[in-house]
Amino acid sequence: MRFAVIADIHGNCLALEAVLADIKRHGVTDIVNLGDHVGGPLEARRTADLLMQLKLPSVRGNHDRMVVDDHAESLGLSDKAALSQLERRHLDWLASLPPALLWHDDILLCHGTPSNDSQYWLERVNADGTIRMATHGEIAAELAGIDNPVILCGHTHIPRAVQLKDGRLIVNPGSVGLPAYDHDDPILHLMETGTPAASYAILEKADGRWDVTYRLVGYDNLAMAQMARAAGRPEWASALAAGWVR
Repeated sequence: MRFAVIADIHGNCLALEAVLADIKRHGVTDIVNLGDHVGGPLEARRTADLLMQLKLPSVRGNHDRMVVDDHAESLGLSDKAALSQLERRHLDWLASLPPALLWHDDILLCHGTPSNDSQYWLERVNADGTIRMATHGEIAAELAGIDNPVILCGHTHIPRAVQLKDGRLIVNPGSVGLPAYDHDDPILHLMETGTPAASYAILEKADGRWDVTYRLVGYDNLAMAQMARAAGRPEWASALAAGWVR
């Protein structure tokens, strides 16, 4: 069994197209998608149109949920920008996506954690705003009642794989479209990969074991940075240009 995992596109259609081309070059035909498809000041409509055409097994991310469910006046800048581009057919598609999805009987797809699309899972934010890896106990606590051997998550945009003591594997493929961001919940902090490349993962099962390969794909990220800058989002422009928020 071999498949690709993508997440957190955030309306960056150029990055998505580059990742899809890279997946094809590697001969991978199955792709799953972990949500946050459109939120951002980039190309929400074009991204949604492409994803709707692909019909990938997909879950809804927290930003997808907010674009669909929240009142427009209460949305943040990124989700307002996405909503302004979307038509009813896009919103209906986003609303149809489940918060979690069982794929091929034993692989669980979610966005944040299996029960909360806006919660960090494999990372934690310290009181001073620095980031640490979550402990084994913190990670395992989110799996009460879940025995799937492979669980896929996104949300933090940080590529990471964790194998628990019982052998269960949790994989975050990183972000296709936004390699760094700042956020003020629970306190102002930065999530930064330090590279502008689009990130995804390929999982392959052989001899009863799972191999995880991370791919960092170059694309015309400076064009996307310029688009963000023109939209009045300098922090997005920095993230897209360099993988850091400055």
